[in-house]
Amino acid sequence: MNDWIATTAERIARHAERELDALVAVSSPSGDVTGAEEAVRVATAFLPDEAEADRIPCSSDGYADDLLARVRGTGEKRLLLIGHLDTVHAHESHKPPMRAGDRLLGSGAVDMKGGDVLALGVLRALVPMPERYAEVALLFVNDEEWRVGELHHARDFEGWDACLCFEAGQTGADGQDEVVVKRKAAATLRVEATGQPAHSGSAPDKGRNALLALAAAAQAVAACHAPAGPDRLSAVPTIMQSGEAFNIVPDAGDLYCDVRADRLAAFEPVLSAVPSEVGGATLRAELVRQWPGMDAREATAPLLQEASTRLGRPVVGGERGGASDASHVSQHVPLTIDGLGPRGGGAHTPEEFVSLPTLRTRAEVALAIVAALLDLP
Repeated sequence: MNDWIATTAERIARHAERELDALVAVSSPSGDVTGAEEAVRVATAFLPDEAEADRIPCSSDGYADDLLARVRGTGEKRLLLIGHLDTVHAHESHKPPMRAGDRLLGSGAVDMKGGDVLALGVLRALVPMPERYAEVALLFVNDEEWRVGELHHARDFEGWDACLCFEAGQTGADGQDEVVVKRKAAATLRVEATGQPAHSGSAPDKGRNALLALAAAAQAVAACHAPAGPDRLSAVPTIMQSGEAFNIVPDAGDLYCDVRADRLAAFEPVLSAVPSEVGGATLRAELVRQWPGMDAREATAPLLQEASTRLGRPVVGGERGGASDASHVSQHVPLTIDGLGPRGGGAHTPEEFVSLPTLRTRAEVALAIVAALLDLP
């Protein structure tokens, strides 16, 4: 392993555990401004003195401003490091950090505050070598978990040399260090049903049952499910809400479905499969949340090969089904690599954790990629 990678990774890991404690201690559910502001203050405290820190408007209305920190250099390349500070955990379910063997448990530990502290460490590590880059930017957003629209900042980095996203790390089939270079497109399909209420005992046939219409819509969506097809489409009904009383024909309701595929265009047939009327109840379907896919396999292959040489062990490109901010940035920065955070498990659950030894090993992976990208000695 390259000496700079080994010594720098050890230093990053030494600070990362304490910094992760501090970030996980903050309850920062997506959309909560107070929690986001506290998380931003903690993250800002870990920035190098040389960084220019700014607050920029979040892509989602009503959210706290995002954090953008920049370190300027005298070289040519521009590198973006990206993460998010929001979690899916509400305040009442927040779990503060605690240890269990070599694990740090806590809300948002692996998704993705563990990755955030590694991104901060990489930024600090690059400060002493400004001749190697023109600019390194670190972007922490506050709305990744529940954003409906696009990541507005992505277009601001058009033409940059690379983007590194620090979502949780993973290993390949043979145990190699794996990074994420391919993600599916993702969307949320919402179906709204409008029917006619009626007494379910004395006059059931005078009603138009919204619940039955939604059930038919759910079946139609599920029939589109084709993970082995050309677009690897998954179409999964996940939430259905209808009815207010056990003795009234429900006159309204909503159905939500999660759809994922290699292309955003693959979702149109699913949308078209939802009938407009069932049993007199009308149905209106729309895609309320769309995230593009990401495929950086070709663009990143030479870089990962060079990083493997510097690291002294293989770094391979892999795939993940979930969406990420890297998906948005990859539309503007072809050389985008994700999954650079520490490994762990239980994301979005009360058992969420980070494997503490991987703070160092995944820092090594990120630094090897940075060293290859910036041609560090």
